[in-house]
Parts: sequence; C-alpha cells; structure tokens
Amino acid sequence: MLAMTGQLPVGPDWAYEFKWDGVRALADIADGRQRLYARSGVEITTAYPELIPLGEQVGDALLDGEVVLFDPAGRPSFTALAERMHVRNAAKAARLAATVPVTYMIFDVLRLAGQDLTGWPYARRRETLDGLALGAARWAVPPVFADGPATYEAAGEHGLEGVMAKRVESAYRPGVRSPDWVKVKLEVTGDFVVGGWRPGARKIGGLLVGVPGADGRLVYRGRVGGGIGAALERDLLRELEPLRATASPFSGDVPREDARGAIWVTPRLVVEVKYGQRTPDGRLRFPRILRIRPDKPAEEVDDVS
Repeated sequence: MLAMTGQLPVGPDWAYEFKWDGVRALADIADGRQRLYARSGVEITTAYPELIPLGEQVGDALLDGEVVLFDPAGRPSFTALAERMHVRNAAKAARLAATVPVTYMIFDVLRLAGQDLTGWPYARRRETLDGLALGAARWAVPPVFADGPATYEAAGEHGLEGVMAKRVESAYRPGVRSPDWVKVKLEVTGDFVVGGWRPGARKIGGLLVGVPGADGRLVYRGRVGGGIGAALERDLLRELEPLRATASPFSGDVPREDARGAIWVTPRLVVEVKYGQRTPDGRLRFPRILRIRPDKPAEEVDDVS
C-alpha cells in the first residue's frame, strides 16, 4: 500500500507514525524462515543477513516495514544505506552487516498464522502487531501517536523525514496509492525521472528531469544542478551511462539553453529533488538533488510524489 503526499490531516480518525528514510520491504516469514522483498518484488534477503533471525520470533507472518540505516547520531541515513542496497554477495553482505548494520522498522502486519489481515482496519492490525512484541537489536516496531501536530514537530526535532498519517479504519490495499495514507514531508521535495544531462565544468553540470505524461513521454520540469558532489556524480554516471539514447525522451521542446549539448537517456532513473517553488508552467525553482531513488520505478513518479 502506498501513500499520497498532502497536508497533515487531524482528528480522531487518524493515527500518526514517523516517516523513515529507508527502503520499503516486506518480510515473509513461514516455518521460522524469513525472506525479504523489495517493492519491485525482487528478493533482497541476501543483502541484509542481520535481519534473518527475525524469522525465529514469529512462526508465520507477512510484515511491512522500512529498512533503515542509522548514522552515529541516531538519524536515518539513506546515503549510508545505499552501500547496502544492491549487495548480492553473501560474504560481502555479512562484512557490511557487521560494520554498518541496518534496522528493520516494522509498521504493519498483513498475514498472521495463515490468516489474511489486509481487510482488517489499521487500528486492529496495529494492535495485533504490537501484541507480537517484536523487538531486538536489528528490528523494532516504532511507536504510533494520536496527536498529529505534535508528531510532526517531534519529527523535525529529531531530524526525521516527516510523518505518515493513517486512517484508523482503513484496510490495507496492496499496490494502491490511497488517500487513507498521507505522507507529510518536512521539506518540499519530489521525485522526478532523469531524461538526460548537460555537461558543465564537471561531467554532469545538470540533470534534465521530468514526470511521465499521458503519452508515456516525459513532461519537462527543469534542469537540476545543485547538490551534485563528486560522490553523487560518480553514482549518477554509473546509472546513466548505460541508458544513453539518441533522442530526447521529453514531449514538446526542452528550452534551448537546457537542451544545448544534452546527453539523452532512456527515462528509468528516479531522483529526489528539493526545491523552493514552481513556475506557472510547472518548472522547479531553486532545485537541488537530494539522492538517487533506486527503490522507485519511473512509472510511479508523478507531480505529487
């Protein structure tokens, strides 16, 4: 189940959780064995061996949560987590688990003892999850709160990404982006698809980004040059070089000053961008790239993501 971005809803119909800056994952536990799956459906169990013992705490369950890597200050670090995401070698994963371990923040239970719980209201699922008493060094069930504004303020004080508001009577709807779950970010950010880049003083002077349009091509949202340091530039080039294309993936014309010398790519890579405002035609003002989103498919990007 996916959330919609919006303003913080308030009232007794809502419950509030912190929004964790990590990678969404389902833990499928059966016969004491746990398998972990990414949003794409790819199995990622090998990447996180420190989470395997979770299967010993519950016999049969399907859990939903976020894999998070906390920095020394106790704040989620997506940058540090990026080193763990794509590891498929068991020996390397074991070494990383010992030095930069992750924590699985479990926020929902979808199956228990063979029973499908997705039709249950959120409040009942949450009560059931709390009753499992799941807790260890590498996984936890984070708290849920009744006061939305106070939760939002606390998220800011602790340097978290934002708040998730969930309607207490809502069922779990797999694969649906539902208004019953609302994510409220502390910063104005959005996810955009990279359609190309322009060289500058460095190999990447700016990314050309957009959102998928009705015709399948990208609607241009602007050039993003801020936030591209040396490390991020290396990561971007590693992802974008294999995607080089001969023609622009954007519908309509990209402004001449942005298109001049552009290197076009097949629109698959998603990046998260922080920005100030939008121009009347939807272009981003003062944009700055925050991170690559390898966990998000390009087709799921829209202007309210």
